[in-house]
Amino acid sequence: MKRRAVATLAVLALHAGCEKEAARTVSPSPASSEVTPAAPAPAPASFVLSGAASQAMGLLQSGQPDQALAQLDASTGDADQLAVLGAVWAKKAETAPLPAPLPLTSPAPKRATPPPAPEFKPEELTALGFLERALQSRSGHPVASLALAHVLAPHAVRRFELEKAAQQKKGRAKPLPPPASDPDFRPERVVEALRAAVTGMPASREPIETMIEFAARVERYDDAEWALDELVKLDKEKPEPLVRYGDFLRDRRREPHQAIERYRQALMWKPDDESVLSRIADIYIGQGIEAFDRQQWAVSQSRLQEAQKYVRNPNSPQGLRIRDYQSRLATIRTAR
Repeated sequence: MKRRAVATLAVLALHAGCEKEAARTVSPSPASSEVTPAAPAPAPASFVLSGAASQAMGLLQSGQPDQALAQLDASTGDADQLAVLGAVWAKKAETAPLPAPLPLTSPAPKRATPPPAPEFKPEELTALGFLERALQSRSGHPVASLALAHVLAPHAVRRFELEKAAQQKKGRAKPLPPPASDPDFRPERVVEALRAAVTGMPASREPIETMIEFAARVERYDDAEWALDELVKLDKEKPEPLVRYGDFLRDRRREPHQAIERYRQALMWKPDDESVLSRIADIYIGQGIEAFDRQQWAVSQSRLQEAQKYVRNPNSPQGLRIRDYQSRLATIRTAR
C-alpha cells in the first residue's frame, strides 16, 4: 500500500508539472510570433470553436503543438480553450515514453517484484484534466469528447483484451474493475464520449470512424452498428458505407441475410460492382454447401440458384463451385 501511494504521488506530481507548463502562457511569447501563422481550423463539422481555440487547433493540425499551447490560456475557464489544450496534450502523449515502474523501497525484501507501472502517462493525465474541465464547463463538448475518447480508448481496449483472455483461461465470471486510483476508462465511458462527439459534429467522419473501430474491438456491436448507420447517413448516395455495413453484419454479427440486404442497397448505386456481387454469391454458395452437407437437397438447390444470379462468369471459381454442387444434386435426384 505504501509503495502504491508513493507511485500515485509521483504520477500526480508529474501531472501537475505538465498542467502548469500548459496553463502558464496567457498570450503568445515573442518567439511564438515568428511561427508561420496557421489559418484558423475549419469548423469541425458544424461545431465552431472560439477564436483563440480555433487558431490553436489550426497550429495543432499543422504539427505545431507547442506553438498551439502558446495561444491558449487555461485560466479563462473557456470550454473551447480547455478542449483544445486537452487535445494538444493528448497529441503530445502519443509520442511520450511509457511510464516506468517505480523502484522498490530500500532495503527491498528478497525476491520482491517492483510495483506495476502507472496505467497513464503524465501527458495523458494532463490531457484528461483539461478535458474533464472542458466537459464540466460545457457538457457534451464534441471536441473535448472526441479527445477524451482518443486518450481512453487504448487503455479500454487493452483492459478488455486482458479480461477476455482471463475469462478464456480461467472462466472468470466478472471483469476486473479498473484500479481505484486511475481515471475511469471503462468501454462505456469511451462510447458515451464518442456518441457525444458524433452528435455534436454530425458532418464529421472522424468520431464515426473512431466509434466503429473502438466498438468492434471491444465487441460492443450495437454501438458499432449505430455508428455505421450514422456513416450511411453522412455518405448518402454512396455504395461504400453500405458495403462496410454488410461486411460488419456478415463477419461480426453473423447475420448473412441482413448483410445481403445492405449489399443489395449498395448495388442500387453501382449495379455492376463485381466485389459486391461476389460477396452476395459467396454467402449463397456457403449456405448451399451447408444445406447440402445436412442433406437438405431442396434448400441447397435454392441457395445455389440464387448464387448463380450474382455470378457473371460461369467459369470463375464461384461459377465452377456452383456447377459442381448442382451436378452432385442432379446425381442424387437421378439415384432416387
